[in-house]
Amino acid sequence: MTTAAFTPSRRVLLSAALSLGLLAIPAGLLAAEQGEGGKVDVTELMAPNALPDIVEGKASAPVTIVEYASMTCGHCAAFHREIYPVIKKDYIETGKVKFILREFPLDEVATAAFMLARSLGPDKRDAAVDLLFAQQKNWAFTDSPLDGLASVLKQTGIGQSRLEEVLKDTKLQQDVNAVRDRAAEKFEIRATPTFFINGVKFTGEMKTADLDKIIAETAKASAPEKK
Repeated sequence: MTTAAFTPSRRVLLSAALSLGLLAIPAGLLAAEQGEGGKVDVTELMAPNALPDIVEGKASAPVTIVEYASMTCGHCAAFHREIYPVIKKDYIETGKVKFILREFPLDEVATAAFMLARSLGPDKRDAAVDLLFAQQKNWAFTDSPLDGLASVLKQTGIGQSRLEEVLKDTKLQQDVNAVRDRAAEKFEIRATPTFFINGVKFTGEMKTADLDKIIAETAKASAPEKK
């Protein structure tokens, strides 16, 4: 699934609100076809980013899932609506998996949404992301995405003045995009969602059955050998 075209009216609206001009989005980014893409250096994958990771689950969990997502990606939204709650209940809350979502915005609206979610702090970022994914159709692909974001995020306590303040934060904007740019450079990510499960790269939509099998095999492979 490729991302929807960013229409002139949306572009003008977002640029005016940010007072930053157009945000730089690398060419060639899109929503992903499913597939496995080999293994990356786990030390490099888990190295500090421009924004600190927000980790869900126990630090001692044998399996680590890192997801690179875009707020305007339909497959990412479907994962967080339908699959992630099952993963959270069966694996994260039981200590089997720790989960990290990292920002990989595919367009200017996704960058803005991530900025607003981050502005709520580490304890509320993931809840805001889940809320935005759940109501993606109400803001992501409308002619007035900022109005849609403002409406959805009212329930998190972000009012209009705070929204405008956050979207003028050039440092936060740069940090969100830096997370994406590092991932594109270091791990050759070109699409969302992209998952790394103990360093093994998977692109595209993941089904619960797929993740059940991958998590089980990964946990088995990482378990210490019995003497």
